[in-house]
Amino acid sequence: MKFIKGMTFAPFIRRGELMKKETLESFDSMAQRTCADFVIIVPNGLQDTPQSEKIDFTSDATVGDEELEAFIDYAHSKGLRVALKPTVNCKNGTWRAHISFFDEDVPCEPKWRNWFDSYSEFQCHFAKLAQRKGCEMFIAGCEMVQSEHREAEWRKVISDIRAVYGGLVSYNTDKYQEHNVKWWDAVDVISSSGYYPINDWENQLDRIEKAIKRFGKLFFFAECGCMSVENANLVPNDWSVRGTVDLDGQAEWFKTMFEACGRRGWVGGFAIWDWRGRLYPLENAKNDAGYGIYGKPAEKVVKEYYGNLSIT
Repeated sequence: MKFIKGMTFAPFIRRGELMKKETLESFDSMAQRTCADFVIIVPNGLQDTPQSEKIDFTSDATVGDEELEAFIDYAHSKGLRVALKPTVNCKNGTWRAHISFFDEDVPCEPKWRNWFDSYSEFQCHFAKLAQRKGCEMFIAGCEMVQSEHREAEWRKVISDIRAVYGGLVSYNTDKYQEHNVKWWDAVDVISSSGYYPINDWENQLDRIEKAIKRFGKLFFFAECGCMSVENANLVPNDWSVRGTVDLDGQAEWFKTMFEACGRRGWVGGFAIWDWRGRLYPLENAKNDAGYGIYGKPAEKVVKEYYGNLSIT
């Protein structure tokens, strides 16, 4: 696997938005301003609550197949590799990590079996599309923490995906969970969300290395990022942090991550969260407290790292 200099672009973008002029302009800006060579697209799947058995990916909340195919062609024409990461969210706002059911079937209660059937249908729909369009990687979901102990079901999901998709297959576990997934042998690439405190990267990399070493698999951070708000670099996974905008604190977090990971030969890249499909005016960057790096000092850090990286 070639080293991943990646960005997550326009996550959960709605139907009809991906091929708009301003979205393509944002994508072009991302490629030019960051030197990224890999993009992750995140089709949205929705279920009502964490205990709902059915995942809907046919509503206007999910990007359409035709526009997604056209966008993949566009990204490839610009020289970027493409990964699809279909991801489930709950309509009631509960984080997907809390999707869970009784481990033993109980009459009149929702069941893992039904949910995994729907999840596999969701994943395989986009895996077939990824195969048609020559996507370089397929990531079978993201941060499904409370489901990951269901080893047999996850192995079947990966097997179902492999039946329709021939490229590299990964799965994006959450931060601090790398050691809890027992079925890493089923994927080609191990990936996780790298939202680690600025002062704890070495400890976490030591832990991750021990957790994945026995599997002998490639690894990269399928998500990583930090909000540009004061103290966010101490809790980069907490999107609810509010306070004074701190652009330099975000930039320092990226510097620290790249330096720490650069000393670990087993880290095969990054996909930064995230680059918006519709950009704010450049002059507003100094007031933006979000994860985006557009127009901020962190963008220069990323461009310098990605642009100078000679790893293949």
